[in-house]
Order: sequence, then structure tokens, then C-alpha cells
Amino acid sequence: MFGISVFQSVLERLKTEEDGPAEDEQPAHANICGLNGGFVSNLATSGMADSGAVQRAYFDTASDEMLAPPKPVPRPVMPDHLGRVQPEQIAADLALTETETQQTLTDKRRRFAAENHPDRHHPDFRANATIRMKIANMLIDEAQRRLRLLQRR
Repeated sequence: MFGISVFQSVLERLKTEEDGPAEDEQPAHANICGLNGGFVSNLATSGMADSGAVQRAYFDTASDEMLAPPKPVPRPVMPDHLGRVQPEQIAADLALTETETQQTLTDKRRRFAAENHPDRHHPDFRANATIRMKIANMLIDEAQRRLRLLQRR
């Protein structure tokens, strides 16, 4: 190996390993992949080299809770207000009046978003929450536009 680069020597070593180990170099525990030799030799000397022994050891030490089948996850229930997606229903939820000011409209937008923002709800209900937010923002934007027009007169 003298007279060649480190890279070339590594390639040569890999090439000889690729050809396969000699018959007398067969690994003792070829069926256990990805484990270092120390772990495999410890298993062999402890009598746990076969997978049945390992499985028995796991089940002997596992608690009843670990061995129980997983509990079903309950499906979330959609809040009633997220089912109200018609513009008339959302306008009623906002309770917009003729006496609104810019500040009260801003406050209503924030309160509505705190209860209806899609990020605050289960992914199954985000589509309804998004619709509610879009319509509410549209209604509040329109109310603010009308209020600005009235203030200019």
C-alpha cells in the first residue's frame, strides 16, 4: 500500500471487502445488522443471541399498560359557532350597529379573531374558521369604509 494515496488505499480495501469475506471470516452473528461487535458478543455470552429470548425478555419486563392495545383517539367535536358560515349569521355574531367607531370595529375584529382564527382550531375545522374570518373581515372592512365616507361629509 506504499506509494499510493490514502484515498486509493481506501478504495482498494473497499474493493477487497466487496468481493466478500473469506470463508473463515464469516461474522458470528450475520443475522444481526447494524449492531457493533461488542453488543453482539455480549448477547452471545448472555444467552440472548436468539430473537426469541430478546422478545421474551421484553414481554417479561413490560408493564400491562405498555402491552395494552392503544386507546382510540376520540374525534373532536366542532364548536357550534364554526357551523355558522352564512354572511347573515356572521354579521349577527359580529353585532355590527350604525353607531360603530373605528375603535369599536377594531375591537370587534380582534374579539372575533380570538374566537374564530383557524390556527386556534382543530385541522378538521379550519376550513369553516377560515370562511368565518374572511367574511367577518370583509364585513368589518366594509363598515370601516362606510364610516370613513360618513366622516368626510
